[in-house]
Amino acid sequence: MDQLLLAAGSVFLVLFAFAGWVGLGVVRVREATTDRLAMYGRNALREETLAKPVSERAIAPIFIGLGRGLARFTPVGWLKRTQKRLIFAGSPGSLDANAWAVIKLLGVAAGLGLFFLAMSALDLTLGMTLLMLAFALILGFFGPDAWLTRKIDERRALMQRALPDVLDLLVISVEAGLGFDSALSRVVATVPGPLSEEFFRMLQETRVGVTRRDAMRHLTDRTDLDELRSFILSMMQAEAFGVTISRVLRVQADEMRVKRRQRAQEKAFAAPVKLVFPLVFCIFPSLFIVLLGPAALQIWDNFINL
Repeated sequence: MDQLLLAAGSVFLVLFAFAGWVGLGVVRVREATTDRLAMYGRNALREETLAKPVSERAIAPIFIGLGRGLARFTPVGWLKRTQKRLIFAGSPGSLDANAWAVIKLLGVAAGLGLFFLAMSALDLTLGMTLLMLAFALILGFFGPDAWLTRKIDERRALMQRALPDVLDLLVISVEAGLGFDSALSRVVATVPGPLSEEFFRMLQETRVGVTRRDAMRHLTDRTDLDELRSFILSMMQAEAFGVTISRVLRVQADEMRVKRRQRAQEKAFAAPVKLVFPLVFCIFPSLFIVLLGPAALQIWDNFINL
């Protein structure tokens, strides 16, 4: 049994390491696309390609092609929804929907490996075996989606927290005499974070010929943040009707500060309700044991001695 457990554990670790190795190669291939296009036609391209690791040169393209093949068997609209969620998460690792399909397939394979590892170590009934198999498959299939949802929520919270400060800096810069694009460039260079990255991408789109209205619309499509959508809509209306940008920025900055204060008050009001369960199940039992335990022991001793 020990040898079987050791063999199953070794196979699972090898599969997990291979999946991580392949995933790292896929990410590197995605990130190196721009560099390869920039070096197109140079003599050093062949040498640089051969100098890359095997996972990036040979294995990763196979799995990228596998992802394109799996895309044919996905439900209608799944690729589009997944690509949108990846954009909301900031495109971690330059992944696309096809690569995400491969990651989910590898997650299912890892779940099966974990199931066989547990089966080799435990002696379970048929019902428990089926339950363990279902749990492993669900964990392997929906685990990447849970991680992606967490990344989306974290990125959205960071942008929501940074938006009032960014607007305050924009107001100061515009009132100091800078134009909107120059003020936004200064703010992007000063404030780090995902919100600054999205504003920088919007500026890059305007510099390559995209109109400001379309660039702002693309920004709202990439972020899916209500406060940012309200700000962009106000800026688009100000541009359309010729309203002074500094006045609009001032109003939006005041509104964002009020919303941030309201969110803080809402969390403060919800804190007592969230503390009820830790108090009831964790603190009160210990407190009752400390306070009533000696009295209960004395009552028991007096009852016995009667």
